[in-house]
Amino acid sequence: MKYFMGAYASSPNVGDWDADLETRYYNEIKSFDNIGGLEHPFAGTLHNRDEDWFLENIDPSWDFVFTTIPGVMGAIGKNPNFGIASDDADGRAESLAFMKKACDAVAKLNAHTGRQSVRAIQIHTSPNKAKAGSSKESLEASLGEMLSWDWQGAKLVIEHCDAFVEGQDPGKGFLTIEDEIAAIAATGNKVGITINWGRSAIETRSAEGVLAHIKAAKDAGVLSGLMFSGASGNESEYGVWRDSHMPPVALSANGAGEPASLMTPAEIKACIEAAGPDSLLYLGAKLGIRPRTAPLDKRIAYNREVFSMLDTYVK
Repeated sequence: MKYFMGAYASSPNVGDWDADLETRYYNEIKSFDNIGGLEHPFAGTLHNRDEDWFLENIDPSWDFVFTTIPGVMGAIGKNPNFGIASDDADGRAESLAFMKKACDAVAKLNAHTGRQSVRAIQIHTSPNKAKAGSSKESLEASLGEMLSWDWQGAKLVIEHCDAFVEGQDPGKGFLTIEDEIAAIAATGNKVGITINWGRSAIETRSAEGVLAHIKAAKDAGVLSGLMFSGASGNESEYGVWRDSHMPPVALSANGAGEPASLMTPAEIKACIEAAGPDSLLYLGAKLGIRPRTAPLDKRIAYNREVFSMLDTYVK
């Protein structure tokens, strides 16, 4: 099975843009025989540094899953009402305009590859309910509009982020998975859901909660993707219940891993079995590496560890 790597999260470019360094990083990714494509960030343009560089350096055989979360979080920082689930008319309109740019970027990448290389686009049910009003009804209206656009075969998939929980400091604070599933049902299940391991763990403060979210989406017939990105309530460089894409605990004693992570090999195995990998549109991992100054070889080692782990558990 080929997996999707959220390569942007473990990129060595954590400050100024160094195209040569990123080229070396991409060349290392191309050497993975089990990577079929990238979870690619969208923040308003096809690539937030250099579109020409990106198009020149991708593997022509790769497929892509766009994620709009970098752009969504940047926009929320400027306008708390921004979001496809926003009850504020201007905030929802601004979010839809942003999503239209994402639709155009899908077309641009497909035109470059000469095929339908974008498999899905992950959308997010902002705004943060701790700071702005949002609802299932507003989400339904946005989904209806977005489904009328030409995504060139790419599936719209809600990436469930941690929902707002009273008395809990949210990472994202978006809609509940129950509201997302209900809004999708109103479209005739034309939209999917992907579970990001860490974001569900942050919401539920547990590994068991991730399995519950997988089961809920699967039972509703809308589970489309599963991305492994860790989190933990333990003190570490990654923070406590922070969406910092913590790597999993290593599979072996000499492997590259994060001992403080709640995302253990056993939890990864259980989630893969619960999801049923053959029924998913995509499966992958997205890792952040600490310290931020970590060299390229360490970043590659952590990614090799997690994708070897997926190979171990995907039958």
